[in-house]
Amino acid sequence: MYTIEYLDLEKNTKFEEIIKKVVEQCFKEENLENSKLNISITLTTPENIKKINNEYRNVDNETDVLSFPIFEKEELDNKILKKEFEHEDILGDIVISIKRVEEQAKEYGHSFERELSYMVVHGFYHLMGYDHIKEEDKLVMRSKEEKVLTKLGITREELDEK
Repeated sequence: MYTIEYLDLEKNTKFEEIIKKVVEQCFKEENLENSKLNISITLTTPENIKKINNEYRNVDNETDVLSFPIFEKEELDNKILKKEFEHEDILGDIVISIKRVEEQAKEYGHSFERELSYMVVHGFYHLMGYDHIKEEDKLVMRSKEEKVLTKLGITREELDEK
């Protein structure tokens, strides 16, 4: 279902526990539990994510999360509809800057868990072919993200109060 790699960061079971529950809920929400799809999640530093962003997207800036889907949305939708996953397929790669997660959690006034969870679910839906460039697409993607987080009990309001 997923692998977690660390690029210039120490292994962290707290991060892994958060990622596990979020990825499992994403797969459940999209009825992909038995799909044999896999996601690679790399946790890294701002410097590394900037290099990756520059190398693969020609954007010379640090960012919080990058997603590299393998399938076009229509192709993936057809595979899911036809259950065409006879062997393990890679859904794509997600790269997350842990330092940016920490900074944004403080900036937005919520927990590290909420911010990391959001990065994972956001990356997942990019791998599923969703985007947020057009406002109507953004509404669909945000709705899916919030549904997953709400089912996990990870809402902005609840965590802001803690």
